[in-house]
Amino acid sequence: MKIEFAPADVPLTRRLQTAAVLQWVFSFLALAQCCIVLFFVLLFTRFWLISVLYAVWWFVDWDTPSHGGRRINFLCNLSIWRYMRDYFPVQLMKTADLDPQKNYVFGFHPHGILVAGAFINFCTQTTGFRKLYPGLSTYLLMLPLWFRAPFFRDYIMFAGLIPSDKESASYLLRKPGGGNVVVIAVGGAPEALDARPGAYTLLLANKKGFVKLAMEHGAPLVPVFSFGENEVFNQVENPRGTWLRWIQERLQRIMGISLPLFHARGVFQYSFGLMPFRKPIHTVVGKPIMVEKNEKPSDEELNELHERYMDELSKLFEEHKSKYGVPEDRHLSFV
Repeated sequence: MKIEFAPADVPLTRRLQTAAVLQWVFSFLALAQCCIVLFFVLLFTRFWLISVLYAVWWFVDWDTPSHGGRRINFLCNLSIWRYMRDYFPVQLMKTADLDPQKNYVFGFHPHGILVAGAFINFCTQTTGFRKLYPGLSTYLLMLPLWFRAPFFRDYIMFAGLIPSDKESASYLLRKPGGGNVVVIAVGGAPEALDARPGAYTLLLANKKGFVKLAMEHGAPLVPVFSFGENEVFNQVENPRGTWLRWIQERLQRIMGISLPLFHARGVFQYSFGLMPFRKPIHTVVGKPIMVEKNEKPSDEELNELHERYMDELSKLFEEHKSKYGVPEDRHLSFV
C-alpha cells in the first residue's frame, strides 16, 4: 500500500486542529483506562494519599453524575474545542424556536463511531447552541460504565455529560422552570456497528425508552439528524450474520460497549489510522413534537408517539438531505 504523507508546509492552524482532534480521540478510546491504571499505581507510590483522598471524594460525590453532573462552562469554551470544530468542520442548524421554559428530549441520529457531532454541538460552546437557543442547557447521555472510572468521571462531567440511565435523565426533566435539554444518541453503541460512509440505517424501530421518558415528564421530543456523522470513519465490513458481527454483538451484550473496527487517516499521513477524515458535519435540530404528560402510557399511546417521531425524523432528513450531498434516492431505514 502506498502511503500518502502530509506535506511539510501544512499551516499551523491545521496542525492545531489535528492536535485537538487527536487528544479527543485519545480521550474517547484510552483516557479512562489510563485513569484507572493511574489510580491504582499511585497507591503503591509515595503519592498514595492522592488516591486515598480521591476515593473519599468519590464516595461523597457518588450521586453527582445522576444529579446533573458538574459542567464547567469555562472549560467548554476553550480554544481547543474551536480547533476541533474547524477540523471537520461542524455546524449546527436551527429549524424552529424552543421555549426555554420547557425541558426537552433531543433524539440524536445517527450515533456514528465516536459521536463527534453530538459532542461538539452539545458538550462544547463552539457551534453557538446557546445563542440559537437562549436559556437552554444541554446534557449528553453517556454509558454509565465511564462514570465508574476514577478521575475520568470528573473530566467528562465538566463537559456536561451524564449517565445514560433513567434516573439521570429524569432528574433534569422534572426540574421546574425548564431550560434543560437531555440529548440521547438513540441508536446507542449497537448502532455504531453500522456506521460507515453512505449508511442511513438507524437502530430505532424498537427503541421506545426515550419516547416513554418524554411522555412521563411531558417533555417535547426534538429529532436531530447529523449529516456527515457516518462519513468521518471507515469500518471493516461486518454484515449481520457474519462471524465478526456475531463476536461484536456478543461483546456488546457482555460489556455494554460496542467495538467497531474503524479506521480513517493518521496524524502525519492520510492512508491509515484512527484519526477521522476531514469531512463536514451538519447537525440539524428539528421542530419540537409536543408531548402531553402521561406517567403511565399505554402501549398504544407509546407506539403512536414513536411512529410520529419516526415520521418527523424522516421528514427532517428528506427536507435537508439535498443541501448536504445525500443522493435523492437515499432514504432513512429503521431496524
